[in-house]
Amino acid sequence: MDQKKIERINELARKAKTPEGLTEEEVQERDALRRAYIDSVLGSLNRELDNTWLVDEKGNRRKLEKRGGKNG
Repeated sequence: MDQKKIERINELARKAKTPEGLTEEEVQERDALRRAYIDSVLGSLNRELDNTWLVDEKGNRRKLEKRGGKNG
């Protein structure tokens, strides 16, 4: 996610705290930007975990196994 989108998320968060609040369109934009941010973070985390190896006390390496669940 690029910096402009993150700045827009922060801008909308600040505006939501003001007495005027957000318009319906801004609420929808905020929700879409938040979802995109979360998806970006989860994607980055999954890529990192895909390249993670476990090393036991004997020095044997094995790939980290995926667990079942919502995202894996």
